[in-house]
Amino acid sequence: MNNLRYKIALSMIPGIGGVLARNLVAYTGSVEAVFSEPVRVLKKIPGIGDVNARRIRNEEILRKADKELLFIEKHNIATLFYTDSNFPRRLKSCVDAPVLIYTRGDLNLDEQKVLSIVGTRNATDYGRSICEELIRQFSERNHKVLIVSGLAYGIDVHAHKSALKYGIQTVGVVAHGFDRLYPSLHAEVARKMQDYGGLVTDFPSGTRIDPSNFVRRNRIIAGLADATLVVESAKKGGALITADIASSYNRDVFAFPGRTGDTYSSGCNQLIRNNGANLIENIDDIEFFMGWEKKTAADAVQQPLFVELTKDEEKLVNLLRNNGEMFIDQLSDEMAYPVSKVSSMLLSLEFKNVVVALPGMMYRLR
Repeated sequence: MNNLRYKIALSMIPGIGGVLARNLVAYTGSVEAVFSEPVRVLKKIPGIGDVNARRIRNEEILRKADKELLFIEKHNIATLFYTDSNFPRRLKSCVDAPVLIYTRGDLNLDEQKVLSIVGTRNATDYGRSICEELIRQFSERNHKVLIVSGLAYGIDVHAHKSALKYGIQTVGVVAHGFDRLYPSLHAEVARKMQDYGGLVTDFPSGTRIDPSNFVRRNRIIAGLADATLVVESAKKGGALITADIASSYNRDVFAFPGRTGDTYSSGCNQLIRNNGANLIENIDDIEFFMGWEKKTAADAVQQPLFVELTKDEEKLVNLLRNNGEMFIDQLSDEMAYPVSKVSSMLLSLEFKNVVVALPGMMYRLR
């Protein structure tokens, strides 16, 4: 628990984002050492300098961390640090991911299929209808998918409500600490979500509602998912920012088209026109792009009978046979090999038509 004090403190240092925070831990050797190194040593770490070094050694940071520690213990809030084995794998691969997130609820952020759904706060009947229909189809086709959104007005909260309605797990990423909920009108939805999904934030309690927080929140919405779907958006808005972030993370971006002249479809149409998103009409399109189609006996293709595999490749194939779909870093951990070596083996197996690559650095047998 004392170690958690320093993890929380690291996430609270002004001017130190995820990239610099990870550099600090790498250079000093541990999260505790960050706060014991003298200023003269800290300021020599690339990107830190004298100002940030003095911010790190400011005792007020640890006092704030102690206060937050009491708050999360009192309210049964969980924390995930970037070095924890259960830190979300997709988010961890993002260069600017937060070093620590707070969570509430019964959630698995490493579900095999994760889709972020975003859109305008001024949702139309058309947007609400296609959003709900897509989620209904996920349920009807028994997809174990996690729906991520921002719990905002409009498309966001409708995606959460639809997921709850059809028994699909859903997670809301908020732009403040867990001492409040914005917008407060969605408190009942948020409460229900904690029974079948949950809430995520990287902000401590006491954080003021600020427009810049929502942009920071959007990177988590994009980073947690295999793909981001924009349901409706004007030519400017938070949903398009989230789509841009997802694209920068090399994640798939989808958009529902709308009629020409419709204000809250103009952003989606622009994304599609500029090749910023794949056009989506229904669940079939998402299944096709993401490789989420359900294989039937008629679709099954016999694997080559006499493929020559090395001993390491045989071990890898057996892991996939026993576990189904696996992330590359899970395979790396199981085989006790560096990711670079496992990546080379997987590429070889792809050429041999034995495995298939899925979004989010996940693999399964063909």
